[in-house]
Amino acid sequence: MGDGRAVTGVLHHVELWVADPERADAEWGWLLGELGYVPYQRWDAGRSWRLGATYIAVERSPDLVAGRHERRRAGLNHLAFHVAGRAELDSLVTRSPLHGWTLMFPELHPHAGGEEHYAAYLENGDGFEVELVAGADQS
Repeated sequence: MGDGRAVTGVLHHVELWVADPERADAEWGWLLGELGYVPYQRWDAGRSWRLGATYIAVERSPDLVAGRHERRRAGLNHLAFHVAGRAELDSLVTRSPLHGWTLMFPELHPHAGGEEHYAAYLENGDGFEVELVAGADQS
């Protein structure tokens, strides 16, 4: 499915409204690039990255209401991404602060989701959370 063809049920896109497209470009661009997404579209108020048939866009909409994203309100809480294995996940966590991401729940990391769940929870400068989940390859 890496050829971009549509498959029923596969996510088409996610659009995140952000206050600062340049900061979002740096934060999201780094993370999505590390996860295999490639730059897809760019316009004055936004950017997007694509992996297969799915793309993720960050945009400063003219309809944006002031205030920081709050993941604990009704709506989107976080995006979760597969990562091939533990070594890859650990490397992303180590490098993430250099790109605007903060490790959440550091006292519980890497098992904040439970003992059998090897994952990292990161938050960016806009308050968006991502969960990175190590795959079955537990290397």
